[in-house]
Amino acid sequence: MPIQLSQKEQSLLMDQKTHEETCVDKYAKYANQAQDPQLKQLFNTYSAKEQEHLNSINQLLSGQVPNVGGQQNQGQNQQQAAAQSQVPSNVQGNYNQEDAKLCKDMLMTEKYVSGAYDTAVFEFRDTNVRQVLNHIQKEEQQHGEGIFQYMQSHGMYQVQ
Repeated sequence: MPIQLSQKEQSLLMDQKTHEETCVDKYAKYANQAQDPQLKQLFNTYSAKEQEHLNSINQLLSGQVPNVGGQQNQGQNQQQAAAQSQVPSNVQGNYNQEDAKLCKDMLMTEKYVSGAYDTAVFEFRDTNVRQVLNHIQKEEQQHGEGIFQYMQSHGMYQVQ
């Protein structure tokens, strides 16, 4: 059964659509710019996940609730483990400065996008839509965690 969206809900989804389009584009562009093959792979993986999010948002805008969940997080967990397993955690300062800039930008982007989903999820009447948005937000947080882990393991982010 198709869902009926209010004007506000449609507007919020249009904002999220723009955010997802930006993430898809930035991750793809940054994957091409990254020097480290591991970072390229991470960004390409996240670009594909952002495309899935965009597809889900487009489905919602067309009145359909997408099926999310299941095995989607398995690849994410593997990517996060790979992000931190390649380099010992005691590495400091021996990294590509341009890769670090890309990571910082994407970490900032993920923080913003996750926050936007946090706001949006509270504005929807339909529980199923809220669950979809919550699922996407969780994956955005996982992307941020994966980038953080990559940065920390490569000496780009020091937790004090």
